[in-house]
Amino acid sequence: MQLLEGVIRHYDWGSVDSIPELLGVPATGEPWAELWLGAHPSAPSSVGGAGLLLDDVIAADPVAELGSEVADRFGRLPFMVKVLAAGSPLSLQAHPSISEAEAGFDREDAAGIPVDAPHRSFRDRNHKPELICALTEFDALCGFRDPMATLAILNTIDTPALDPVREHLRIEPLTAGLDVLLAYLLTLSARDAAALVNSVVDACRVDGPEIGRRERAMAVALGARYPGDAGVVAALLLNFITLAPGEGLFLGAGNLHAYLQGTAVEIMANSDNVLRGGLTPKHIDVETLLAVVDVAPICPDVQCPARIDGVTTYDTPVPDFSLQRIEVDGARSIAGGPAILLCTDGVIDIGTQVIDRGAAAWISAEESTIELSGQGAIFRAAVGALNT
Repeated sequence: MQLLEGVIRHYDWGSVDSIPELLGVPATGEPWAELWLGAHPSAPSSVGGAGLLLDDVIAADPVAELGSEVADRFGRLPFMVKVLAAGSPLSLQAHPSISEAEAGFDREDAAGIPVDAPHRSFRDRNHKPELICALTEFDALCGFRDPMATLAILNTIDTPALDPVREHLRIEPLTAGLDVLLAYLLTLSARDAAALVNSVVDACRVDGPEIGRRERAMAVALGARYPGDAGVVAALLLNFITLAPGEGLFLGAGNLHAYLQGTAVEIMANSDNVLRGGLTPKHIDVETLLAVVDVAPICPDVQCPARIDGVTTYDTPVPDFSLQRIEVDGARSIAGGPAILLCTDGVIDIGTQVIDRGAAAWISAEESTIELSGQGAIFRAAVGALNT
């Protein structure tokens, strides 16, 4: 077991105080958006306090660190853990499947676009399924709402500017209507998008019925932050959910989503492929997003797993990762590595080392069992079922 020091990402949407409070350090006034824990090549964690980087440690002896089965299957640590602290909304985005990522990465390579170029969409050849687990109340948009339910909400927004949107929602089959509607919204000219968004936001400021109240408030808030961005209206097509602390949400390839506010632990495949359609100053690639997005309406599966002997296990239907929340009250044994442990509450002894709130540790495959003692809670991030 080695202590793990993550990398802070100061994106403009980050909370100014949530991650500093978790780490027990003073806030600096700048946004602390994400704490990365893992071996992603662009921001690998440090291990052991000696300046070693986790990706280098794994590369030096992948069988010892990952185990032969994981090393053979992936060749690297296949997952990454983040603490995500959203003080304001993230971009409207989706992630590709493996085949889409491979094709997109090769296409941009052939075009001579540097991997670190701001206008590049595919930074690697991997998919990026993810699971978000709320530490605080957490608001998110996730997948397309049933069009009739969306129509009921839009009918509370009194502006004729939405008439084309309402007509698209009535198209049969429903997926065809949503497909055409999303393309219509995200390809509007800047002038037409601004006219639509301004009209919708103004109408949402007027007090209306209970149905759609929080969606209208969301549109007003998004319109203030991203004036004239058609993503403000596209956001009204998506399921608006609020996770309570401890609840989780898995997002697979093609799921159009946006995180709005709150703090969470996030685990994902080791990738940085994000296809954005709006609500961001970063690179937007509407054509590629439209090619990968899944417009089939869904009812998001909010996970509220039962706690069994102090262990909460989240459903992660991919081989890349798994996630458990483990409560420690005294002494207990847990499965070893390869795994990352993140303490979110209390003080926990791991062998001769101690991790407290905000601290993390790397567990190699050579440690088949880990003995814990103390009082608190940790997240154990590990590889998933390899037969998935």
